[in-house]
Amino acid sequence: MILNGNAIRERRIISPFSERTRRFGLTYGVGPAGYDVRIDQDLVIPPAGFSLASTLEEFDMPNDVLGIVHDKSTWARLGLAAQNTVIEPGWRGFLTLELTNHNPPRSWWQLWRRQNDGAIVIKRGMPIVQIIFHLLDRPAEHAYSGKYQNQKRGPQPAILEK
Repeated sequence: MILNGNAIRERRIISPFSERTRRFGLTYGVGPAGYDVRIDQDLVIPPAGFSLASTLEEFDMPNDVLGIVHDKSTWARLGLAAQNTVIEPGWRGFLTLELTNHNPPRSWWQLWRRQNDGAIVIKRGMPIVQIIFHLLDRPAEHAYSGKYQNQKRGPQPAILEK
């Protein structure tokens, strides 16, 4: 089952929590069946580029809820993809997002004519991805306690363990 906006609000999963708000022409905060989060840094992702980013919001996942990161349609239509990260039951911290610009590099002719070079510019505080929360049929027997638990603010690199 997917949590609706009222259930997300009641469970206090996200801090700071926002009601549905519009900024930069995009919405963030709680919606009918999800929550749209904002980015915590300015980014310019070049064509065919990749970047890590962090959310402004911090998560405290209940043991009976799993979150899935999804693209916002406006960004997807501009060529930006967010990898569909899973937020495990019991996980806490600031979410690191993996963002890819699928626009192809522009030719010298397009650049000379001053057409957009295909880079995607994202400003701190812009709504960036949506999270859909799924209710488990029962609480997880072993909540998340892995290497990304209590992740701090700011984009965090992969931790490769031997």
